Amino acid sequence: MNTDNIQIEDSSFRDNQGNIVYFNNRILRVINKSGKKNLDFINESGLLENSIKKNFLIKTKLLNQKDLPNFFSKYENVLESDIIPFISYPYEWTFDQLKKAAIHHLDFQIYLFDQGAVLRDSSAYNIQFIGAKPYFIDLLSIKKYEEGEYWIGYKQFCENFLNPLLLGSLKGIQHNNWFRGALEGIETTELNKIISLKDKLSFKVFTHVCLQANLNQKSISSPEKMSSKYKNLKKLPRKSYVSMLYQMKNWILKLSFKKEKTIWQNYSEENTYDSQENNEKELVVKDFIAKEKPNTLIDLGCNNGNYSKLSLNSGANSVIGFDFDHNVISAAFNEAFEKDLNFLPLLFDAANPSPNQGWNQKERKGFLERFKSDALIALAFEHHLIIGKNIPMDQFFEWIFKISKKGLIEFVPKSDFTVQKMLKYRKDIFHDYSEKKFEELLNKKANIINKTNITKSGRVIYEYKAI
Repeated sequence: MNTDNIQIEDSSFRDNQGNIVYFNNRILRVINKSGKKNLDFINESGLLENSIKKNFLIKTKLLNQKDLPNFFSKYENVLESDIIPFISYPYEWTFDQLKKAAIHHLDFQIYLFDQGAVLRDSSAYNIQFIGAKPYFIDLLSIKKYEEGEYWIGYKQFCENFLNPLLLGSLKGIQHNNWFRGALEGIETTELNKIISLKDKLSFKVFTHVCLQANLNQKSISSPEKMSSKYKNLKKLPRKSYVSMLYQMKNWILKLSFKKEKTIWQNYSEENTYDSQENNEKELVVKDFIAKEKPNTLIDLGCNNGNYSKLSLNSGANSVIGFDFDHNVISAAFNEAFEKDLNFLPLLFDAANPSPNQGWNQKERKGFLERFKSDALIALAFEHHLIIGKNIPMDQFFEWIFKISKKGLIEFVPKSDFTVQKMLKYRKDIFHDYSEKKFEELLNKKANIINKTNITKSGRVIYEYKAI
């Protein structure tokens, strides 16, 4: 067997029990000596099989190492997991998505506790979405419960889940930019600095934020004294441990984001298309999807997901949508979750997408490294970059072709009301912005398969295939 296609996942270096390995488009988890005992417990207790059946854990199976290249013989065990169509990060999730992930984590903890097990960490990165459904992906985070132990991952849970949710619930501040800048989440001491005295009067906030922030500060100022206190802590009764998990879950379930009206939240109802033009646009999308039947489709500027849902109904297997408006992505996600659609909407600023970052700038991969597709649709999207963000038109096409070699792109001319509105309070420096120039640049690196005029204002949808 060829071993040239074996690659260790850069982000799995933190796990001392094993690593993620890519091999021939498969996702394998290799287990070393320090992880064997833990894996034996997970497997022999039935937790592996039952956690999958209950939709907590991504589908995973043990492999026969004799069927694999010699590279894998040095490991104790090798497992294979289902492929996650798109890896996303908590700083690309809305408040509602992070909340769903938090509840999934806690529900899994509660289930495991009934089976004599717990999770040894609480990283939000251990949860991924398939469509809009959350799944736990880090099998080796499961460990046997030791009588009297405390919630090991409590601090991490607060920083990865609770604190970002409180930031949105108490202050109406989106967690995304902060989380992206601080990959381990929002520190409790930092949150404590910005919440008000009124916020702190809540018993739960006082306990999980103020008190914890105070303890953190004491640990820094008097490390030996605090270390001595921790060593002398009484064992935590099983009943108290479970009670803490339930209390945290019930609290998070009640949290909601302080939403404000956003520019694009009503775009699907309040746009410049009349009914005939809208029908024409839908027909173009239907025909393209029915012809291509993409396994994975990216919808850039998906808004509330109308064209993503249309694409699923027309033959696309899975869709990932991107938009920078929190309200529309939240609405799209909640609908996808309730209807069990194979559609994952994510927050996304195309002019400032997620970069490569973390250790060695490889731990968390950037947008272009993760999101490739069989096809894309970019409808009423390009002018937000070219006009709105001053992105050169030729660079726009280069970027698009990195995401997908074929798709639909809608061109919005200056004669359109939306562009006129964008230029109302700024100087028009876009002298080359025209349908002719757009088509000329597109033709340089792609074949134009179809061109359809869809509005009286001059909007055009191009079907392209990159050369």
